[in-house]
Amino acid sequence: MTPDDIDDLARRARDGDRDALESLLAEVRPRALNVCRGVLPYSGDAEDACQEALLNVATKIGSWHGNGRFTTWMHVVALNSARSTYRRMKNQAVPTDFEGVHHHERPDPRTTSVIAGTRLDLLEAMETIERDHPQYVEPLMLRDVYGLPYDEIASLVGAPLGTVKAQIHHGRKLARPLLRGEA
Repeated sequence: MTPDDIDDLARRARDGDRDALESLLAEVRPRALNVCRGVLPYSGDAEDACQEALLNVATKIGSWHGNGRFTTWMHVVALNSARSTYRRMKNQAVPTDFEGVHHHERPDPRTTSVIAGTRLDLLEAMETIERDHPQYVEPLMLRDVYGLPYDEIASLVGAPLGTVKAQIHHGRKLARPLLRGEA
């Protein structure tokens, strides 16, 4: 399907056409899964996040106003689902009581994942940045992880192009030391 066909299908689904919604979800599922795989390397985790993303698409399609491409909006929904799945899994996997444990016995979060033993330092960096500077995380992830063009990001986040570029620049400045292990 062309992007225009997907947008048309999404408009019909948003307006209450159940068959269009089913077709739309089937059409965008591979894209949503790829977004989730970009954040969660273990395929089972990515599948769970993808299901959550598709559920969010189905229940929140009314919030897509048709100003930009539906697939761009869906991309953000999938990214947020993957990140929330990561957070949930991290909270379940990491013991909360470290009393009596020497600092050197803790796994290094920059190099050891709590999920599938892979390196997920980027997600840790984004979590750290989000605590004090939440406005930088979404534009930075959309640009540097998913390669969306600046103008699409500006449309998605509802900010002027110059603001988005500045947010990405500042987000990168905050992320670099975290990714190098300097923070």
